[in-house]
Amino acid sequence: MTERYPDQWEADVVLSDGGTAHLRPIRPGDDGLLREFHARLSPESIYYRFFSPRPHLSDRDVEHFTTVDHDRRVALIATIGEVMVAVVRYDRLADRPETAEVAFLVEDAHQGRGVGPVLLEHIAAAARERGVRRFVASVLPDNRRMTRVFREAGYRAEQRFEEGVIELVLDLEPTETSVEVMTAREHRAESRSIQRLLFPRSVAVIGASRAEHSVGQTVLRNLLAGDFTGPVYPVHPTAVAVAGVRAYASVLEIPDDVDLAVVAVRADAVHEVVEQCASKGVRGLIVVSSGFGEIGDEGRVRQEELVRLARAYGMRVVGPNCLGIANTDTDVRLNATLAPTMPGRGPVGFFSQSGALGIAILQRTAERGLGLSTFVSAGNRADVSGNDLLQYWEEDPATKAVLLYLESLGNPRKFARLARRLGRRKPIVAVKSGRSTQGVPLGHAARALTLPDHAVSALFEQAGVIRVEDLSELFDVAQVLAYQPLPAGDRVAIIDNSNSLGLLAQDEAVALGLDVRPRIDLGPRADADDYEAALASALADDTVDAVVALFTPPTIGGYDVRVPEKILRLAAGSAKPIVATYLGTEGMPADLRVTGPDGMAAEGSVPSYTSPEDAVRALAYVIRYAQWRQRPAGHTPELDGVDRDRARELVAEWLSAGDADDAGGRDGRGGPVEATPKQAAELLSCYGVEITEGGDADGVPACIVIREDHSFGALVSFGIADETAALLDDRAYRLSPLADVEAAEMIRAIRTAPLLLGHRGAEPVNLKALEELLLRASRLGYDLPEVARLELNPVVADASGVTVRQVTLTLERPLGPRPELGPRRLS
Repeated sequence: MTERYPDQWEADVVLSDGGTAHLRPIRPGDDGLLREFHARLSPESIYYRFFSPRPHLSDRDVEHFTTVDHDRRVALIATIGEVMVAVVRYDRLADRPETAEVAFLVEDAHQGRGVGPVLLEHIAAAARERGVRRFVASVLPDNRRMTRVFREAGYRAEQRFEEGVIELVLDLEPTETSVEVMTAREHRAESRSIQRLLFPRSVAVIGASRAEHSVGQTVLRNLLAGDFTGPVYPVHPTAVAVAGVRAYASVLEIPDDVDLAVVAVRADAVHEVVEQCASKGVRGLIVVSSGFGEIGDEGRVRQEELVRLARAYGMRVVGPNCLGIANTDTDVRLNATLAPTMPGRGPVGFFSQSGALGIAILQRTAERGLGLSTFVSAGNRADVSGNDLLQYWEEDPATKAVLLYLESLGNPRKFARLARRLGRRKPIVAVKSGRSTQGVPLGHAARALTLPDHAVSALFEQAGVIRVEDLSELFDVAQVLAYQPLPAGDRVAIIDNSNSLGLLAQDEAVALGLDVRPRIDLGPRADADDYEAALASALADDTVDAVVALFTPPTIGGYDVRVPEKILRLAAGSAKPIVATYLGTEGMPADLRVTGPDGMAAEGSVPSYTSPEDAVRALAYVIRYAQWRQRPAGHTPELDGVDRDRARELVAEWLSAGDADDAGGRDGRGGPVEATPKQAAELLSCYGVEITEGGDADGVPACIVIREDHSFGALVSFGIADETAALLDDRAYRLSPLADVEAAEMIRAIRTAPLLLGHRGAEPVNLKALEELLLRASRLGYDLPEVARLELNPVVADASGVTVRQVTLTLERPLGPRPELGPRRLS
């Protein structure tokens, strides 16, 4: 029986060189594409695939290869533009239906671009969906490239050598290694795709109008004023020159290669421009034009077509409706933005979704003396997103800290995964707007979040992201991270020449939970030598981890102008961070700046704040991040008594029975199935969790909820099970599966945690037993995406252990595989 065309297998993918391709199942109408593809293959590639010369495909061959049933016989092709560049296929073995023979073929011109590995990922996912559990591949010994693709995929593999042919057997069950291989390849490919945008050798501005202050001319003039190191080509249908630079009627008439195109034409003309850029071989597009998703349904269709067309031809898109991108590297000096002010070179990477706020953001960055490495304004973020930039910045030696202004999250679970990995090396500071609504701005290619905002904050914290309240705090924190070392702890010394300022700083530090050392009030007559002695003493003190230096001019008389010099000298040689409130200045004042070769602030510069509270607050954010980074990452433990296979069988059985009762259902998936208490208990027993109904309720009642969230995937929440805690929504949230240290953190994260820890002399509950229950429940939710909601309530905890008194379970077929277990694709 032929299955319907599986459109869920279609995907845009990033290749290892940063280009893109489209993957889809083969169709009978692809006979022409297949013949042209085969005709371009070298004799060697043909021989490696078919084990014999086959210069031409017969009509019978073509019909056989293009006619599949999407079950017993499956084939996926990779296309770039309208050209087929690769194919992979599997055929089930008649006597072993859970085993299939697999083979793929990549056009010679596209070999070495990572097409083979990504095809293998997708065909393996399709096979698992159809019940195929292993692949068999026959490879000639000389075909080392093919052998390497199979061996390096990370699956459990066996190898045999028979009759001059290597036979490889791959177990398709994802392994820790296969997932690591997939994410590492994803990282390299997406990082490379952003690097191609940020380091173009040439730029075309399409729509470079002669009208002053027009969008196209503004970008062109900013490119020229920024002294871009490559050629800039204005494109105008009639002008001979724009802004004194020779213009061309279309991008196709430019005689040289074009790496990057800035598109500033009417929205309804963008489609034609993209096609011309594809023909020209342009690698990336910055679409500053508006008139797309932000205007409604018509614009959204236009936006989706823009992305589809660009990706099909190997191009990434920044925008549409964006401010542009910038790279301050002296080798490129790229200002392809609408912003008149561009900050100087510095160690901060900045991603902003808002084009409207972008100009103000860059202006404020420059005013504070904060230097940027790179800047990307994604606008409607139809393609390039913050996740792509996290991939790039992880390896970028010029970026020490990352700033994000987010209005939506396109792939929140991937964001959390990338942020957690990057955050162990470089800090990420984020402003996430929409706290009150969790909505998505019109035009953004993202879904609204369903979690309460404090839950989103908890998941950011789990990933090590420093989430701040507003843009002012974003810059406040960035100043410390960019130029000062991370603190070793939370012990803070305050040095001041004003009792009032010192008390404000002390009150704020105590309110934020910092350990304040005895304050050093030097008095209003303090001079530079006094500050030098006090600072030197604090920095040498093993009980001090960071210093807040406050200096205000005395009410009467002048002040010692050598004070900043002393502060700066001691800061330069210190491993402890120093923040200042110096004469009410904000940013990186010249007096407190270690000046780099370009006049910008360099490492060791001391940030200043207009108020002591702002200085302490910024330092507190940095301290909490440093503490997160110092904590062990932990590991997801292997749990005894877990029978995943049995659990999957039970879930499949109950859902199939539910489908019979509710034929069709939503999205053809069948409706949700409410499990009976007996079924819920049976499923939990597969994970070593027993239910004990009734009995004494002595102990502290807790509640554990596992749920499948459409944005974040498997989530676990924990709290005390009483009305007051529910009223205050006092719950801790984490992504599943939990690491051991995260389970411990969850219990202690809620405000009512003292009830579990021994409040007012009560005996503490058995925390280890509670942590293990959290680990087991979270693992169940992660292993079984069909678990829409699992609630253990109450869980009675006491000194002897934990008892699960009641459980409710709802099952539902998921829309698709979890992104972290599925093959790489652009969302």
